[in-house]
Amino acid sequence: MNTRSVAAAVLCQVLVDGRSLTAALDHWRSRLAPGKDRAFVQSLCYGTLRWYFRLDVILDQLLRKPFKEKDADIRVLALLGLYQIDFTRVKPYAAVSETVAAATRKAWAKPVLNGLLRTYQRNREEVNRIADTLVAGRTAHPEWLVKELHHNWPDAAEQVLEANNQLPPMTLRVNQTKCSRDEYLQKLVSAGVSGAPLKWSPEAIGLEHPVDVEQLPEFKAGFVSVQDVAAQFAARLVDVRRGHRVLDACAAPGGKTSHILESNSSLEEMVAVDIDSARVARISQNLARLGLQATVVTGDLMNPGEWWDGRLFDRILLDVPCSATGVIRRHPDIKILRRPNDVETLSGTQRELLEMGWSMLAPGGMLVYSTCSVLPKENHEQIETFIESHPDVQEKSIEHDWGIKCSHGRQILPGKLLMDGFYYACLLRTR
Repeated sequence: MNTRSVAAAVLCQVLVDGRSLTAALDHWRSRLAPGKDRAFVQSLCYGTLRWYFRLDVILDQLLRKPFKEKDADIRVLALLGLYQIDFTRVKPYAAVSETVAAATRKAWAKPVLNGLLRTYQRNREEVNRIADTLVAGRTAHPEWLVKELHHNWPDAAEQVLEANNQLPPMTLRVNQTKCSRDEYLQKLVSAGVSGAPLKWSPEAIGLEHPVDVEQLPEFKAGFVSVQDVAAQFAARLVDVRRGHRVLDACAAPGGKTSHILESNSSLEEMVAVDIDSARVARISQNLARLGLQATVVTGDLMNPGEWWDGRLFDRILLDVPCSATGVIRRHPDIKILRRPNDVETLSGTQRELLEMGWSMLAPGGMLVYSTCSVLPKENHEQIETFIESHPDVQEKSIEHDWGIKCSHGRQILPGKLLMDGFYYACLLRTR
């Protein structure tokens, strides 16, 4: 099977059907043999979406008239060809010939693609110069998001835009119930994998180059998990103690749940809830691999009567659904799928989840609010509104040297100290 054809089919599901890249790749992955072909298709899809807005500006310059809506598959092949020529080590002649060969269903498309891609090869410098004069072309981001970043983070916006277009680092979290970080570093050395300790989290290791999890020593035995450093802060901030009842709301796929349990196994109960049954299955799988136990529930936080016994929790981690604008480098399809009005909708959902989570928190307990967003409307502005309307809230200041101190909580921007973009706020319920 032509790998460009598969990549184009995956991208059509994202660009035309609005599916996430993860779901689209999962749908097609079984049709490719493990190894180079599968990795190549994945790299083509991630790369084309990462640079989509720039590639789209370039394509517009090369076309006399836009492709018709019914020819979205040919447009996607054109974007794939442009990506290979401009951003990969694929030989230009191979990028052109293999991409043209993938257009098997429409005879007219082959000469069109061939001419378009060869024109770009000849005029690449001039075409790229023009693309650099346009916001979408220069940043490879939608204009609304560029404006939001410059409005909210004027001194850091360009750094965030640049970080979003970079390949993400691979960070590990050592399961210290099984071995120490130093011991696992030695296991990596023995396996020929280069890594180094990261100071921001005592369990964190940064790899020099990403590897397949199958190459990680004793991964299946639960010695280590893949988790960004910024995400590892959640377990520390929750600050669980012996005998606590803890709720991880919106818990899938279970990375933060398992980290909390690795940090303290003497809890009265750890409850992990998520509304998506398929993702809940991943919580159970991760816990089993790590040798940990929790009460795992498929349930809606907004309808706790379906699953909650009414006993209040001492600690709640509320990692709410958000715009995910802090993890674009890991999920470049966010730039395409997210719309400005989504932020308003998500903000409303976050308010509702905060209210419900707060009603389940015991007096004297603490709720940690978390997002992987960089937009204040979902973060410190959300918390400010909540505090103003709840007299029984006392904010616990997060005194650390990572991130940016906000009016409420702390914000990490993508690329800073190799981390993804995250926000945290700690709220105490007064007695």
